[in-house]
Amino acid sequence: MEDPIRELDRCTSRRHFLRASAGATLAALTAGEPKVLAAETEKITPRADTMILLWMAGGMAQTETFDPKRYTPFEPGLESKRVLSTFPSIDTAVDNIKISKGLEKIAAVMDRATLIRSHRVGDLGHILHSRHQYHWHTGYAPPQSVAVPHMGAVIARTLGPRNPDVPAFIDIGQNLDIGAESDAVKAFHTAGFLGTEYGPFFIPDPADAASRVQPPEHISPQRFRRRRQLFKDLMANNPVMKYGSDYQQESMLRSIENAHRLLLSPAAKAFDLSLEPKEIYDIYNTGRFGLGCLLARRLTEAGARFIEVTTEYIPFRYWDTHENGHVRAAEMKRQIDAPIAQLILDLEERGLLDRTLVVVASEFGRDMITEGKPDKTVKDQVVVPDRMEDIKHYGMHRHFTEAGSVLLFGGGFKKGYLYGKTADERPCSIVENPVTIEDLHATLYRAMGIPANLAYVVEKRPVYVTADGKGKAVLDLFA
Repeated sequence: MEDPIRELDRCTSRRHFLRASAGATLAALTAGEPKVLAAETEKITPRADTMILLWMAGGMAQTETFDPKRYTPFEPGLESKRVLSTFPSIDTAVDNIKISKGLEKIAAVMDRATLIRSHRVGDLGHILHSRHQYHWHTGYAPPQSVAVPHMGAVIARTLGPRNPDVPAFIDIGQNLDIGAESDAVKAFHTAGFLGTEYGPFFIPDPADAASRVQPPEHISPQRFRRRRQLFKDLMANNPVMKYGSDYQQESMLRSIENAHRLLLSPAAKAFDLSLEPKEIYDIYNTGRFGLGCLLARRLTEAGARFIEVTTEYIPFRYWDTHENGHVRAAEMKRQIDAPIAQLILDLEERGLLDRTLVVVASEFGRDMITEGKPDKTVKDQVVVPDRMEDIKHYGMHRHFTEAGSVLLFGGGFKKGYLYGKTADERPCSIVENPVTIEDLHATLYRAMGIPANLAYVVEKRPVYVTADGKGKAVLDLFA
């Protein structure tokens, strides 16, 4: 358990973030229609039509996955400072790239990937997962005076749907009722000022996805239509909506129409995983994340524009390895290895990989010793003993914001390519080609045909798709 004083400090920072987020949400409700600041854009030929973000929520340890260092096996009395990786490295399909044991299936498809080992996230002071996830997903450090949209909403609004019957932005695997940080996580799972119609279509459990796109069996078509009209009338006369702008009200109503169209469309079958052959279903079925990858493939085929699949953020669980780091990392790798590799193979087999951008990323990395950055350490949030007597102390426990890894497939990126480098010994800082969030976002947007300085004007203020429009795409990554 964490020290109560530290937890109180976390909660104080969280409350400040939530109060500011609530104000931004109200501002989004009253915002008029955002206009594209066309004079500031450039014409870019898109390399991909769909983006799939595979989100390793909670802080994936780079030294335990895609940037392995010297391996030190556990033994009672082991000095914590000696530990850089708790898994040995393995060969991949690319001669000069090694990754961590437990990712053998991803290793076999690394010849289709670009691996960035020098991703640097922002300095946000005291580290809070929800704040760093907000920063990564929106490109802006919280809090903001306007409700900044999620990257998926930006792509949905800017490019429009590929198939008008399929939601352009679909979010798979995140339960938003997660306790203390629930509202903070909700703050970036939104279209913000862009309007409700561009927000995420949520599927918390992919195994239950089919039921979310079917009218209730016990209700007749006539009654269902009456319910739809009643719901529209209720929304139109909702007292809260009278404070909203005409644009936001119309966007809400359009979102209702979009949902109704999906319920009656043949495209709804894409959500039904029971239609998948058993042998393929079983490969993906490592848990909710694995089935989320299968659903993402089916939705890509059906015409979705942006899909996020998350391992799910719940404090102190999954990739949030404050203790038992080695054991939990082994389990997380079991959950992601086969599904990610199979997703790439399936997309390739269907001729979709080149026009689909698949991104594997996390809000920051981890280290056994350093909390934050080597030159900007922050208050420790976990106690790591000088010597480990128990296996629960073995693993990457602290939040490391200096360096992390990002894996890219498809989208016009090079294949079998390694970019960036970190030091071989602690503090494992970036020594070659740092890639900031702004530049990474500019790179991803460019693959989708969106310039980094595209802006939407809301409340007479330009809000760029990368912070202040200053992101610079890393052109060396493209084939």
